[in-house]
Amino acid sequence: MRVLLLADVHGNWAALEAVRESYDACLFLGDLVDYGPESGPCIEWVRRRAYAAVRGNHDHGVAQNVEVQGVGGFRFLTGATRPATVAALTADQRRYLADMPMSRMLTLAGKRFLLVHATPRDPLDEYATADPNFWAPRLAGLAVDYVCVGHTHQPYTLQVNGITVINPGSVGLCRDGDPRAAYAVLDGNDIQLKRVEYPVERTVQAVQASGFDPTAKQMLVNIYRGGGFLAQWAKNGHANGVPANGQPKAAAAQMV
Repeated sequence: MRVLLLADVHGNWAALEAVRESYDACLFLGDLVDYGPESGPCIEWVRRRAYAAVRGNHDHGVAQNVEVQGVGGFRFLTGATRPATVAALTADQRRYLADMPMSRMLTLAGKRFLLVHATPRDPLDEYATADPNFWAPRLAGLAVDYVCVGHTHQPYTLQVNGITVINPGSVGLCRDGDPRAAYAVLDGNDIQLKRVEYPVERTVQAVQASGFDPTAKQMLVNIYRGGGFLAQWAKNGHANGVPANGQPKAAAAQMV
């Protein structure tokens, strides 16, 4: 069985549309909305095609119209783009986001899957790197073969105590300097972390035509083009929620 794993689309319709893999089941791991200017088509794509989908922290925030304020980094981007995201969606689309479960257990081809956006301990917000020591207590007692997550925008696979953790990375807002859309394919027992080029400038044009704050527009354009957004904001003490004194804020604040 061929399973397509997607996460963190963030309103980037051109990136999602570029994922043309064949699959028997598509599993979506949260965060359809915010940041990008075209959340509506992304919601409809997942709604039609995903075999199962779970809610991310941005899906939750948009569904509930949670106001976010921040002076820098991705927290600023969330606050700057959320009002436009909420306004652009229909009531039915926001209800779809609200109705997405925070976790989902399912069996495909005899394999047991747990889907969450962040971690089994904190499905919406906990930031999980590819660290076996971090994951071991969070997987304890889980009778599954695969735990599939998103949230970090960093693709990885990890084997911990007989469970395979798969993070496909971000379809629509990569944070590692590679502008291509990231996703994963599970084909039998073979896990493939994949990237595909997409028409970045189409997304750039949509951002520039949007009503977003001018600073948010420039930040997003830098990210989409694989530029120096993180380095630039780290120099100013605001990248990814880490202040100038080098002491990280709570993980949830970092990844808003």
